[in-house]
Amino acid sequence: MAEYLMATRTRGYALRADISAPTSRVWTALTEPVLLTRWLGVDARIQPRQGGHFSVTLAPGLTRQATIDIFDPPRRLRLIYMPPPSLPALDAAVVDDYLIGREEESTVVRLLCSGVPENDEWTAHFSQTRGTMERAMARLRVLVEQQGRIASMDGTS
Repeated sequence: MAEYLMATRTRGYALRADISAPTSRVWTALTEPVLLTRWLGVDARIQPRQGGHFSVTLAPGLTRQATIDIFDPPRRLRLIYMPPPSLPALDAAVVDDYLIGREEESTVVRLLCSGVPENDEWTAHFSQTRGTMERAMARLRVLVEQQGRIASMDGTS
């Protein structure tokens, strides 16, 4: 009798931020370590290029490390995460895909997370990551819009 491997069911989420700023300013906030620490998490490190490394501590005990799979300034940044050492290994990949575009007067950032296993061991990680990223996307919008206001006051927009 042949054995069949059952594929692990996965889950994800989609978040959106509408930001009143040019796409170039949003892209900078996604790819500059100093700015990443202001909206995403502490100890942010990035090698901003395809194949580069990305890591950040979103919250105590929640450090994420990834390889940059797609680096397409200023439109797309896709991260493929390594599983945290405290969780079971994966047959698939957990992915964050940042898609950046213009709609009317705003830059729209869509964050599509996928590939998180639906098993019990991953549930707390999924919930914590999703909640943290919801707050982070709100901070991204505030940070980039404040930078624009400061730049316009300085006359450097």
